Amino acid sequence: MNPRKNTEQENHPELEHCDFDRLIEPALSRRTFLQTSAAALGLYFATTPVARAVAAATRSPLLGFEAVAASTADGFAVPAGYVARPLISWGDPLLPGAPAFNPSGTQDAAAQAAQFGDNTDGMSLFPLAEDRAVLAVNNEYTNYEYLYAHQGEAELSADDVKKAQAAHGVSVFEIARNRQGDWQPVAGSRYNRRITAYTPMEVTGPAAGHALLKTAADASGRKVLGTFNNCANGRTPWGTYLTCEENFHGYFGSADAQFSPDRRQKRYGLAAKSDYRWFGHDERFDLARHPNEPHRHGWVVEIDPLDPASTPRKRTALGRFKHENAELIVAADGHVVVYLGDDERGEHIYRFVSKGRYDPANPAANRELLAEGTLYVARFGAEPGELKGRGEWIELTHGKNGLTAANGFADQAEVLVFAREAATRVGATTMDRPEWVAIHPDGRSVYCTLTNNSKRGSDGQPVSGPNPRAANKYGQIVRWRPAGGDHTVAGFEWDLFVLAGNPAVHGGTPYAGSANVSADNMFNSPDGIGFDADGRLWIQTDGDYSNAGDFAGMGNNQMLCADPASGEIRRFATGPVACELTGMAFTPDRRTLFVGVQHPGEDLKPSHFPGGGSAKPRSTIMAIRRIDGGVVGT
Repeated sequence: MNPRKNTEQENHPELEHCDFDRLIEPALSRRTFLQTSAAALGLYFATTPVARAVAAATRSPLLGFEAVAASTADGFAVPAGYVARPLISWGDPLLPGAPAFNPSGTQDAAAQAAQFGDNTDGMSLFPLAEDRAVLAVNNEYTNYEYLYAHQGEAELSADDVKKAQAAHGVSVFEIARNRQGDWQPVAGSRYNRRITAYTPMEVTGPAAGHALLKTAADASGRKVLGTFNNCANGRTPWGTYLTCEENFHGYFGSADAQFSPDRRQKRYGLAAKSDYRWFGHDERFDLARHPNEPHRHGWVVEIDPLDPASTPRKRTALGRFKHENAELIVAADGHVVVYLGDDERGEHIYRFVSKGRYDPANPAANRELLAEGTLYVARFGAEPGELKGRGEWIELTHGKNGLTAANGFADQAEVLVFAREAATRVGATTMDRPEWVAIHPDGRSVYCTLTNNSKRGSDGQPVSGPNPRAANKYGQIVRWRPAGGDHTVAGFEWDLFVLAGNPAVHGGTPYAGSANVSADNMFNSPDGIGFDADGRLWIQTDGDYSNAGDFAGMGNNQMLCADPASGEIRRFATGPVACELTGMAFTPDRRTLFVGVQHPGEDLKPSHFPGGGSAKPRSTIMAIRRIDGGVVGT
């Protein structure tokens, strides 16, 4: 996993003293075994409907491929009958005049700004014609050990900082399919664009123009430079791309010996030490000099991928935290609902409901739907020993649920800028690092990966409900169903789709995982997820790839495919050494699947992907298709 991700956080034991009993109706079944009993959990997994289905069924008709084996090889493996080829890699030319990638690490910032960014993550595809499309791709961060000839060991120069900033952000580019069925980037396309850590952007929503967003460089509080640490993504029905800012804290720091972060800065991980050391040549990242600059990051950014001249817009109505993705659905009444995860130990799952309603006949009006609405945070309830229950969405609106001036929130802008603190105040459930959210194509259920949490069971984080294991090193996937199928109502029912684990090492204990996990498909740290149109759930991992100890037999990070009805899970792909598999996009005909390979060979691990030989490892998007031209997954 990304070594620069800060997964620690402040502790909030007060969250778990809420009256959950009122959320559980007597009609729900009750189990008598103890919550933390290994035997009880094992019994649950052996008797849950998913477990029974997996035990009884032979093979899911939804999964039409032969599973691949776990691997530690420095390659990208797919099932028999499939082929995977690189589409684009870090440093490939994107804009007119861009040079070819130079592995020496001596290329300057101007070259990087015209090339494909580093460490591909979430992505969405926007069709132009049957064989043409625009791909928008996040470039989350960069590895200094490969970006520079000095591997980040030397003092950074001004151009070094600018180069790192150019490697971040979003790459937008046209692709076309040739006669052989392979997709390739279109050089010189008018759609090709780089959005970086210094691209001008507009702030919208309740926090726009607020004193907390004003700086010496922007007295209006409405104009921001850049987006960075863009993790996952979303796609709107009106044709825009949502890029989500995650670990923004690591870019800020200060050389001021007197600087000490306050309580609110600490909640977001801000400190004098900076992983990226940008503040030395870009003073807006100096916390002592510009304490409001971090308030301008940690948002969801909306981009028009088909208009290279458009200005990206930061949507403050969706809250400020360490965003994973933004999963959007139009509710039956036309309101737009967006589900959001905050990727840090002990943080929360959120929901946004737009004030306005989606109108297919009025595209211009739809483009303002994310500017105004209501943010909610989830509280999960469960009886002791239950791995299912009921929950509710709690409104994060100033003046409600204790979000008042007396409690430190002067107005709605403060509620949104300090969304984590607001979630704590209203009693949200602390979760095991909420990552990507995915909605089943039938619209009736929502899934969220909870990737891991070594602090669960300590620091005021009880073992309960959707977070049922202490020192959770493997992760799980929670799902919920809104009451009456209405994504705008307060209530929902939840259960666990899978608990990842290692049955070969921990057989007979909760750390073996749920019954749909076996020695043939085991994995850890589910991260990226998404559904295809047929309802297959695709799961990507960003976990421990040591293949030893608790993770023996799991190999490199991987991509799996699951049948939500039967619970069956099969491994579909494995990545190269020290990588994360992240981001996915299907072509409309579902005959090509694009998958991102992030940070192969991180920390100088022995990878040479995708070039092989002695080549420098490069983050790459792979294009996967069936050799016979069929639908991927069938």
